[in-house]
Amino acid sequence: MPIRANHSGKCPHCTIGVRFEKNTILADSANAGQHDHVTIATPTGYRLQLTTAGCPDCGKPIVTITHIKDQKNFEASPDIMFWPQTGNRPVPKEVETADPKLAEDFREAVSVFPKSKKASAALSRRCLQHILREKAGTKSKDLSQQIDEVLDKLPTDLASDVDGIRNVGNFAAHPIKSKNSGEIVEVEEGEAEWLLDVLEELFDFYYVKPEQAAARRAEFNKKLQDAGKPPLKSP
Repeated sequence: MPIRANHSGKCPHCTIGVRFEKNTILADSANAGQHDHVTIATPTGYRLQLTTAGCPDCGKPIVTITHIKDQKNFEASPDIMFWPQTGNRPVPKEVETADPKLAEDFREAVSVFPKSKKASAALSRRCLQHILREKAGTKSKDLSQQIDEVLDKLPTDLASDVDGIRNVGNFAAHPIKSKNSGEIVEVEEGEAEWLLDVLEELFDFYYVKPEQAAARRAEFNKKLQDAGKPPLKSP
């Protein structure tokens, strides 16, 4: 479903949970006003519906596009997030700061997802392999073996999700996904989306939470210093 005005959700720009508001669509003096969608129709009956809503927190618009195949039966194609291009998967600022190249690859994996699940999955596997190497310290070149190396270092739920990448992607039938993770090959149903979901979990575990913990420690150590007490021991 597209993001609609007067519905609640997470803003794809600022990631804040909000109740979206209507935008003002400037068409002409007779039709200008606050609307939640506009339909573009050709003489042959081809229709595109642009649905728009605004975030009351950051003030930015969100636009999704739906191709209406048959107006009589209202058969519609899946919604495509037109703006912002990152869809509802923004890159955390902690990842942007620590690893701009990783952030760039993830954004591209998200942006091509509606057009090519194969390309999105290939980029996501490359992101995954990069995280496992740089953050988890894995040594193997094979992605499947890297996953084995890291499982006992992760929380149970996250480890299960990471391990699930091999099952969802059917690595047994497509070993090239492990041997050459960036190769564009056939994907299983739900594989590309699962990879993006797991990458977001890994971003939170390896980048966001450590930065948040460091900020809390720094703030508390400042209070201890002001009180003339020794700082917390480093973890």
